[in-house]
Amino acid sequence: MVVDDEEDILILLKRLLGSRGHRVITVRDGREALRRMKEEKPDLVLLDIMMPGLSGYQLCKIIKQSSDTRSTTVAMLSAKSMDEDKVRALEDSGADWYFTKPIDTRRFAESVEWLLRNPPKRG
Repeated sequence: MVVDDEEDILILLKRLLGSRGHRVITVRDGREALRRMKEEKPDLVLLDIMMPGLSGYQLCKIIKQSSDTRSTTVAMLSAKSMDEDKVRALEDSGADWYFTKPIDTRRFAESVEWLLRNPPKRG
C-alpha cells in the first residue's frame, strides 16, 4: 500500500512496483489508509510524512499500536532528509525503514523487495 497525497508519486510507485509483480493499493490520506488496511491487509505500507489530516508520523503510530496491524512493515517515504526527521519516523513513530525523496527507482524497488522478503521481527 502506498499512502501519499501526491498523485504523481502514487502513479510512479504503482507502475514501478506493479511492473515487478506486486499488487499495489494507492491511497491519498491516512484515514482512508486505515480503513483500507482492515480490508486489504497489506504486507508493506509506504507512507509519506507530510499529508493533510493524519501525518505519516501519526498514521505510523496508529498502525504500530494496533494489535491488528502492528506486524505490518511500514516504510516512510519523504522529502524530509534531516536526521531528526528520520529519528522521529523510526524511533518515535515506529517505522521500519526510511526512504528519502527523490528516489532512485532501481535502488528503491530493490529495497522494497528486500523488505518484503525480510519483514522485521516483532517481539
